[in-house]
Amino acid sequence: MPHFTGVKVFSTTLARDRESMGDNITKWLRENPNLEILDKVVTQSSDKEFHCLSITLFFREKAIDR
Repeated sequence: MPHFTGVKVFSTTLARDRESMGDNITKWLRENPNLEILDKVVTQSSDKEFHCLSITLFFREKAIDR
């Protein structure tokens, strides 16, 4: 994995929040255009009652052109 400087985790156990997770990630990406996503990890876990979905983004600031 390339060298990253930050991590952003989106995680939820509620079905309605899972449905909007993609929109929330897109919103965050648009609010942070100076970041370059280097890698991602999608994790799903469950127990008898809950399903948890987590999307972890590894990023660094984009290089500034001079």
